[in-house]
Amino acid sequence: MDGQINWTALSVFVFFFALVTVMGFWASRWQSGKSNKGQHLDEWGLGGRNFGTWITWFLVGGDFYTAYTVIAVPALVYAVGAYGFFALPYTILVYPIVFVIMPKLWHAAHKAGHVTAADVVYGRYSSRKLEFAIALTGVFATMPYISLQLIGMEVVIKALGISGELPLLAAFVILALYTYSAGLRAPALIAFVKDLMIYIVVLVAVVLVPMKLGGYGVVFASASDAFAAKGGATGLTLKSAQILPFATLALGSAMAAFMYPHTLTGIFAAKSADTIRKNAVFLPAYTVLLGLIALLGFMAYAAHIKVENNNDVVPALFNALFPSWFSGFAFAAIAIGALVPAAVMSIGAANLFTRNFWKPYVNPEVTPAGEAKVAKIVSLAVKLGAVVFILFLPTKFALDLQLLGGVWILQTFPAVVFGLFFGWFGPNALLAGWAVGIAGGSWLAYADGIKPVHTLHFGGDSYTVYTGLLALLLNVAVAVVIQLLSGGRSKQQLSADAAS
Repeated sequence: MDGQINWTALSVFVFFFALVTVMGFWASRWQSGKSNKGQHLDEWGLGGRNFGTWITWFLVGGDFYTAYTVIAVPALVYAVGAYGFFALPYTILVYPIVFVIMPKLWHAAHKAGHVTAADVVYGRYSSRKLEFAIALTGVFATMPYISLQLIGMEVVIKALGISGELPLLAAFVILALYTYSAGLRAPALIAFVKDLMIYIVVLVAVVLVPMKLGGYGVVFASASDAFAAKGGATGLTLKSAQILPFATLALGSAMAAFMYPHTLTGIFAAKSADTIRKNAVFLPAYTVLLGLIALLGFMAYAAHIKVENNNDVVPALFNALFPSWFSGFAFAAIAIGALVPAAVMSIGAANLFTRNFWKPYVNPEVTPAGEAKVAKIVSLAVKLGAVVFILFLPTKFALDLQLLGGVWILQTFPAVVFGLFFGWFGPNALLAGWAVGIAGGSWLAYADGIKPVHTLHFGGDSYTVYTGLLALLLNVAVAVVIQLLSGGRSKQQLSADAAS
């Protein structure tokens, strides 16, 4: 981290990066359909809808647990202690939601050939306005998320002693080229390597780092002393005032997680609803991994790691305690962990643009091959936009927008999910709820200085709650009122549509 290039670590890093680059280009031949070789959006954007349990497990896990997760979760634990572990209950809550909701959503998409959540919404409600709202939210929520993957990659490139933006640009040019060529198959194949590497890195770290530092007793004692010296509402356990925001942040994040275009892309690419159910059972293994990753934040205190930027904690810990070759391996795992989600995110955004902007408003007669061509070009533009974003705008801006993105994407939950279970809501009610939820959530977040939680005051008591969940409650309340005022005509119409 002192600006001197670590050539051993860099050599290992380059080797594994080159390995996944070759895999990325080769992926265009892997499990390709018998016809339309990438010339159909189903082939390029959803891998032919033919991913089985293991491929889906690695793809969804690799897409959900990103490079920024490996960097940011320990950084948050390092900064605020126990509160940073909210990601654990969040990833526990998300899988029952996946088990119950996602098979139904897959059925709706598979039956009608839908590629995006906005497609499903239009197929259900026949409302271009509501479709446009869902698609627009997905694109805007995804862009800062891609930028965060760049931040994760920047951190490990810096840890190798390399300065300047050229390595980052080169990495994303390579990513753009093999994603353009292979589509979703590239990140699906690379996810195998990425997840295996991350598991090796984390398991080695949680065994060897405490051994080097004197055991977990020393780790927790050092962290406790450090938080006590800081003062304030931080530490190894939650303070009473943190319990409600902790719980609501976990619940709201779990509800939002699979509304993002990139996570839904992995769902729609599965070959059956049963594949999704099996993944909901097996994916919690990643939660165990996440808990171990989070512990690295405490270990940094025992290792006496001091950084100017909390995001540098994990690379600094590895540089301090491991030989250069293993640091290079770990940094390669994190960097590859940026490529997988960034690729899927760009594909998800490109699918949305193609199916829900280009096709209905620009070229309604576009062919399947034309859709694939547009999506490929848009995926390049999305990656370029993310690179420009991170190079020319402050990092905090990307973080703020990503927090807002979570609030925004949660507002699509009623339109995407409610119609799978009952037909009471009409499109106008859902659109009104979405608009109020987006506006209200954005205003609350802005008023709080772009914080994820908002404090409500009732009499002499105060309650701090996740802003996205408050906005969602407002969203649903408005939708209910508008639907009641409509006299139930939309219910009858949707029931008739379902019967036919």
